[in-house]
Amino acid sequence: MTEAVEVTRVVDRAHRESWSTVLASVVRLTRDLDLAEDCTQDAFVQALRTWPDGIPVNPGGWLTTVARRLALDRLRRETNLRRKLPLLVEEPGEVEQPTDPLRLVFTCCHPALARESQVALTLRLICGLTTREVAAVLLISEATAAARITRAKKKIAAAAIPYRIPPDHELPKRLDVVLTVVHLVYTAGHVAAGPALTRTDLTGRAIELARMLERLMPDEPEPQALLGLLLMTEARGDARVSADGELVLLADQDRSRWDAQLLAEGVSRATVALERGHGRFALQAAVAGLHVTAPSWARTNWGQVVRMYDAMMVSWPTPIVALNRAAAHSLVPGADLEAVLGELDVLGKESALATYAYLPATRADVLTRLGRTEEAAEAYRQAIELTANETERRFLTARLQAPSQARSQARGAQS
Repeated sequence: MTEAVEVTRVVDRAHRESWSTVLASVVRLTRDLDLAEDCTQDAFVQALRTWPDGIPVNPGGWLTTVARRLALDRLRRETNLRRKLPLLVEEPGEVEQPTDPLRLVFTCCHPALARESQVALTLRLICGLTTREVAAVLLISEATAAARITRAKKKIAAAAIPYRIPPDHELPKRLDVVLTVVHLVYTAGHVAAGPALTRTDLTGRAIELARMLERLMPDEPEPQALLGLLLMTEARGDARVSADGELVLLADQDRSRWDAQLLAEGVSRATVALERGHGRFALQAAVAGLHVTAPSWARTNWGQVVRMYDAMMVSWPTPIVALNRAAAHSLVPGADLEAVLGELDVLGKESALATYAYLPATRADVLTRLGRTEEAAEAYRQAIELTANETERRFLTARLQAPSQARSQARGAQS
């Protein structure tokens, strides 16, 4: 019999790697999100019970088979099976496809749903994030996240929203929210809630979805830009954590540890996207490109970085963009740090940033450089309270304990 600890480890890995694929397959069968999610969860519970007798060679395939069987059993027991039967017939010529998770993303991002509900539902279904994790990514309360997810599911059921990738003429109006969701999936993995800094299952899933979108819409610049942005960020993955598991900011990263192949592809895709347009993902990719192509942190063109954020504020004037702009502005040689602090204080009134740890962390850095160590210490305490990642919490705690010795770096900059 396989040890319980080993079974739990394998099931956890299968959840990270196969959740969206299993769920998408059951949604294809049932066209019922609640039923599909319940049966997918039940399949993982069955795995915990039965895998001690032997872990299957293909865990994802086992889970898909069991989840689909559970769904069919549930449907057979329901009195309204006759009404559901037409939905169980897959469209002519359809077979199981690796793009099924993308179909699920487009279903969740249907224009009939409110924008905030689209994002919350996709994070829940595609990533398998808990409601608490969805709330943390979106900077909202857990109750609000739960309500958005529930409303979206009910709307999909009531409106009989189809499970498919839209026809070409419908793609443009859904593209922005789909790109936003894929980016948020990556963000949820880049700095994950919990002990590890990164969840590579989420970052990998986001890159896979971005590649699917780029293949689906090869002439659109923004999917190309998003893919470039994610690849450039992913290329730095190994250098973000030291040998003893501590956070290493971009300023201190060993650039020889960056993945040269991912970096080259990311820069190439970002360049192509910028030649075609200047959407918000193209501008974000441009910022990432300025970071990764600079010879060193000290020689980064901070003035150009600020100009990219200025352009972003025109097309995408969000508090987070404003925060990143202020952090970059603080690093421009000769910057007026008191003025930057004023910008951050104004942003502190934004409700969208009330639970965003990077705001007080950025303030703490600027206050430290101004020599206002007591105020910096209080800002660090606020950031420590807000962060959901233990690696980041240790980093901020070290800064709190020795603010005067801490090296001056804006916390809002990339890590």
